[in-house]
Amino acid sequence: MTEAFGSRGRIVVGVDGSPQSITALRYARKLADALGHNVEAVGAWQIHTTFEQYAPTNWDPEEDARTVVDDAVKEAYGDQPPAGLTVRMEMGVPTQVLINASEGAEMIVVGTRGRGGFKGMVLGSVSSSVASHAKCPVVIAHGTE
Repeated sequence: MTEAFGSRGRIVVGVDGSPQSITALRYARKLADALGHNVEAVGAWQIHTTFEQYAPTNWDPEEDARTVVDDAVKEAYGDQPPAGLTVRMEMGVPTQVLINASEGAEMIVVGTRGRGGFKGMVLGSVSSSVASHAKCPVVIAHGTE
């Protein structure tokens, strides 16, 4: 819940660079503007140990994930990001990263499905799990516009 004396709450957005997460970013801005909250774009990254021995020595999975999130923010907002926008990167499974980020948030916004899953699924595993386990209300932004 928003604290007294005009402090702004946080609307968390799960961002993976997919068109659905860009839609979620745009929708979160509308909600944030209407409710007087800030937007926090959250991206997750993890190292897949199966491929670790084959990874180039200069490969930085956190930096790669950060680039994906930064590019998505740029695509969603252009040169005019919302006031108070923050970006958080965290190592971990995306579902758990978003559930953790929901602690103390006013709400969390996710797309209907992102990078994984089967074509035609209405709700992806990440958005479904976040909707089931988040510690705040969840908004699922449908479509890509």
